[in-house]
Amino acid sequence: MKNIGIRRWLISCDESGIHGSAHYGFGSLWMKWQRRGDFAGHIREMRGRHKYFSEIKWNTVNSMRTVPFYEELIEYFFQRKWLVFHCLVVRKAAVRKELHDNDWDLARRKHYTMLLTNKMRKALRRFSGRKHQFRIHIDTIASSYAKADEAMEVITNNVLNKEFRNTSPVHSIITRDSSDTPGIQLCDLMLGAVMETWHKRAVHPAKKAVRQCIAHHLGWPEMDADTYKTERKFNIWYFLDTTRENRGVVTRPVKLKYPYPYGNIN
Repeated sequence: MKNIGIRRWLISCDESGIHGSAHYGFGSLWMKWQRRGDFAGHIREMRGRHKYFSEIKWNTVNSMRTVPFYEELIEYFFQRKWLVFHCLVVRKAAVRKELHDNDWDLARRKHYTMLLTNKMRKALRRFSGRKHQFRIHIDTIASSYAKADEAMEVITNNVLNKEFRNTSPVHSIITRDSSDTPGIQLCDLMLGAVMETWHKRAVHPAKKAVRQCIAHHLGWPEMDADTYKTERKFNIWYFLDTTRENRGVVTRPVKLKYPYPYGNIN
């Protein structure tokens, strides 16, 4: 296939469940780089219509008055074929700490990096005739290592360079303030809705409504499963060591309300 230009991506990321939870997880919201202005403008328009000016995040879904705004936001995500969400959920008890220098901090950073490299690898394979450039915006990583974002950038490029021969597709990994970054905010919302399944907390009716809205768009009765690995619009990857235990999780096919074109992401 002839090289017809660089595919530039913006990936907005967040993490969840890092403080004492039985599971922790990482989310990534993908869009074409040139769509970032459209995305930010549409978010502003929705905020204005609903008079919603707080930060968009799972922990602030605590009033039924905000549900119409969040439902429109979810509808917007599923209608746009150039937006996709992928996340990784890790069962903490299944992590073999001895493989990570007995360090939870290191284990989490490895799993975070694993999610990104896995999804970028698939993009590089799917569009093998094109050069790629990934720009990644992340919320502050909960790590004792001060340069966790820089280390992630180096490691992801090293991993991908070994397979794709010195491509160095990761342009940058930059820590951003989530309050000023709508992509990270939407990622936080989606990831929080997914993680609620495994945290099993008593949730506010507004949170239940938001989770049900996402489930409806997936064609699911509720948010109590993960997806097949081939799912590209909204992918939930439940990871554990299957050599030590059964998965214990239902994997359910997705039947999207708005069908996703499984070709190029425009």
